[in-house]
Amino acid sequence: MTQDTIRPPRCAGCGIPLHSEDPKKPGFVPVSSQDKEEAICQRCFRIKHYSEASSVTVDQDEFLKLLGGISSTNSLVVHIVDLFDFQGSIISGLQRFVGNNPVLLVVNKIDLFPPVTNWNRLRNWVQKQASEEGLKIVDVVLCSARRNIGFDRVVEAVNTYRQNRDVYVVGATNVGKSTLINRLISDYSDLKRELTVSRYPGTTLDAVHIPLDDGKSIIDTPGIVYSWRMSELIPRKDLAALLPDKPLKPLTYQLNEKQTLFFGSLARFDFVEGERQSFTAYLSSGVPIHRTKLERADELYEQHRGVMLTPPSLEDLDSIPPWTRHRLRIPPNSKQDVFISGIGWIQTNGKTGATVDVHAPRGVKVMLRESIL
Repeated sequence: MTQDTIRPPRCAGCGIPLHSEDPKKPGFVPVSSQDKEEAICQRCFRIKHYSEASSVTVDQDEFLKLLGGISSTNSLVVHIVDLFDFQGSIISGLQRFVGNNPVLLVVNKIDLFPPVTNWNRLRNWVQKQASEEGLKIVDVVLCSARRNIGFDRVVEAVNTYRQNRDVYVVGATNVGKSTLINRLISDYSDLKRELTVSRYPGTTLDAVHIPLDDGKSIIDTPGIVYSWRMSELIPRKDLAALLPDKPLKPLTYQLNEKQTLFFGSLARFDFVEGERQSFTAYLSSGVPIHRTKLERADELYEQHRGVMLTPPSLEDLDSIPPWTRHRLRIPPNSKQDVFISGIGWIQTNGKTGATVDVHAPRGVKVMLRESIL
């Protein structure tokens, strides 16, 4: 057999080719375990022995190939999204891949919102936003993976809509998918049984099938990496500052036109035109906000980026794409959010309308939306 025809060993659990190069990539196995007769990848090992589903990611094109086979199955699709980064984490094209299969939308990170939040109104907001993204959903469940809030309702909803079918769990990175998988494993799966193998059509990447007691499976798909989310662009060391882990503390600024807010060196918000009015920023407390006059904004950025204006630090700025300007016009008498994917949003509070510019790294999703709060 020539060297070109030698096939790499495959995981005895999910069937994916094994390697020892990058722990973040599917199929990773430590060198010490690779030569074992029944070697399994790190993700299968964690599921099998610790009920722990690790986060494995793929890029957008590979992920869409993974979804391609769902429409030909009879399954429940559980799509988990991040409420803090809703438009950044929802899979807007999911509907054309799942066919007639029901989609249950699980909305994570409600613990970041104030306890006085009107949850019924928020659920209606989610349903409307999902509809605008082209998703047809059978139900919305609000939860917090970090605080273990609402997971009983998630399990109940899966029970209600599964109807003896397989369950596909899909979502972007950093949305809490692994925590949901772990909970479903503990509620539904006999962990003494071996993981089974199943391949999606049209791809070399295998999903992990976690067998259920009724002969069906939970299918754990890799997390999709969306380049339009700020959390995918910044250095890992800055993720703790960017991603909030405590309830958001809104900061309200009374601004005259031609004033600017800097969010570290991550983004900039210019109030270009309009009557004096207030804007409320919902960001992680790890991202400091600096106010200045618009006429001084360029100079301030050049002098203080990566030093006073952090994160990211000066040595990491070159790894982030240059800023692009987005001009947004806020209609009078409308409650709107200026949404910046991965950073948060700025709620507009005025009644007379405004023109604003948002400067953010090229490719980061910036948009106007109906206010979430």
